[in-house]
Amino acid sequence: MGLTHFDTKGNAIMVDVTNKDITERVDIAKGRIKVNKAVFEAVKNGTSKKGDVLGVARVAGIMATKRTSDLIPMCHVLMITKSSVDFEMFEEKLEIEATCMVKVSGKTGVEMEALTGVTVALLTIYDMCKALDKTMEIGQIYLHKKTGGKSGNIENNL
Repeated sequence: MGLTHFDTKGNAIMVDVTNKDITERVDIAKGRIKVNKAVFEAVKNGTSKKGDVLGVARVAGIMATKRTSDLIPMCHVLMITKSSVDFEMFEEKLEIEATCMVKVSGKTGVEMEALTGVTVALLTIYDMCKALDKTMEIGQIYLHKKTGGKSGNIENNL
């Protein structure tokens, strides 16, 4: 299967999904941010001067899923039916993992929405904590799970 976002002349195009079936699709993306001890403790204990870091990051990630087509040129505008962002803290590594899940009943998947949501959630953590740590590292962003659609189910466990 070739690249689908180019026509026969090499011009960038939006994929035509007119004839695709509407199916239930669920995509999950994950990513991590490595922080210093002061940031980890502030986030864990809710003592950041900017407030509830993970609460704000959750809302930012969900909002980002709904705006993905405004950011990624060839993404379709989708009526997302569910979006969530959750966090897991790994004290031994001083890392916070974000997981973004997006659902839609539609003709195209929500991989980009899930990846955008998890990225914006992690960027929000960075923004809210940069006064305590300017060396935070965002990484390991990937599509963890995809269900529905023509390509079927995939699972990627990094």
